Amino acid sequence: MNNMIIELARYRMEKAKNDLKASKIMLENNLFSQSLNRSYYSIFHSVRAVLAFEQFDSKKHSGIIAYFNQNFIKKGIFSKHYSKILMGAEKIRNKSDYNDFYIASKEDAVEQVRNAEEFVRVVDEYIKNMCKQSK
Repeated sequence: MNNMIIELARYRMEKAKNDLKASKIMLENNLFSQSLNRSYYSIFHSVRAVLAFEQFDSKKHSGIIAYFNQNFIKKGIFSKHYSKILMGAEKIRNKSDYNDFYIASKEDAVEQVRNAEEFVRVVDEYIKNMCKQSK
């Protein structure tokens, strides 16, 4: 496997972890909408880390999500549970970012941080295993 692909996957995972840290900081400071946004992006960048090994990317979030669901969820590489986390995070992030009168709750932000933590942890293990296999 190409070292550039491994480095890209690791870079995207680091980005995901930083977004997760930011989400937690925002949650602690009662910035619930912003926390939802960063939780989503931590999940999204985790997915993009996985897709680095496929050498697939898209300018649209929908393309990333569809590819992940088609090639990793449907094939059983990741449980359907992770598709639900991804889809739920995207939905609530869109509401929070684009609906003028949507009020993000602390409960939603806490749930999304937990989901993002789980998602990032599982994908990080996958990335580590893929890197080991490439040696």
